[in-house]
Amino acid sequence: MRLSQKIEEKFFKVLMIFSTYFILIILTLIIYSIFEKGIKAMSWEILVQVPKGGYYYGKGGGILNAILGSLSLAFGATVLAFVIGLPVALYINVFLIRHKKLVNFIRFLLDLIWGIPSIVYGAFGFSLMIFFGLQTSLLAGILTVTLFILPIMIRSIDEILKTVPIGLQEAAYSLGSNKSETAFKIFTRQSYSGIITAVLLSFGRAIGDAASVLFTAGYTDNLPNSLLEPVATLPLSIFFQLSSPVPEVQDRAYASALVLTIIILVVSLFSRGLGKRYHKTKINF
Repeated sequence: MRLSQKIEEKFFKVLMIFSTYFILIILTLIIYSIFEKGIKAMSWEILVQVPKGGYYYGKGGGILNAILGSLSLAFGATVLAFVIGLPVALYINVFLIRHKKLVNFIRFLLDLIWGIPSIVYGAFGFSLMIFFGLQTSLLAGILTVTLFILPIMIRSIDEILKTVPIGLQEAAYSLGSNKSETAFKIFTRQSYSGIITAVLLSFGRAIGDAASVLFTAGYTDNLPNSLLEPVATLPLSIFFQLSSPVPEVQDRAYASALVLTIIILVVSLFSRGLGKRYHKTKINF
């Protein structure tokens, strides 16, 4: 190995180590800041009560409305995105597998849509609401967030389906299976763990986004009772609390951020656990 190659190898090795530890340090500082400030302001009242009059000026109450609203919105959007996204990903990998150029073009478009800022989805959803004369509601928020996470859902499942051996598909055809049976009975079973991970990843993105629901889901201090009523979300609750001039309310924002962080952490751990559990369900030929 020439001297220049050794220098190049050491340089990039040091760069990778530095980048890795830099990211870990930044992530640790963020999590520590949220936990350190959030635990001090955390109380049982915050978790089980809705905001009372003057909550954003230091009065009593909690964020139960935002917790339930975020869970409802994220769950509804994830289910809808999964119902649409799974067939699309299966169609790409089973029915269009021989059309390489078309498949690559579809994946390029999905990657392009994935990179669009969430505020653009919010503005698009708001424009549709104005066109159809609709008001801010849980349903409008679900539809908007669905559009936002749909490319994530499709491409995540698509990358998992790409790892399914072509031999499984050929074996299924040789045994008399059609393409639909192969897609839903072979590909999905072989990719259980990855599909679960994709679903929970999309759920994490849905529950943590604020921009896409800013104009569509609205905000309310009440609990979500109907799809046609406005709903509160944790990201917007954090924003409104941080915007308050009262230090006590700003501290509550960190408690809200702590709740949101814990929810996403639980979802991540849950996805890993389910992924390992269903990893053994893969078909072996």
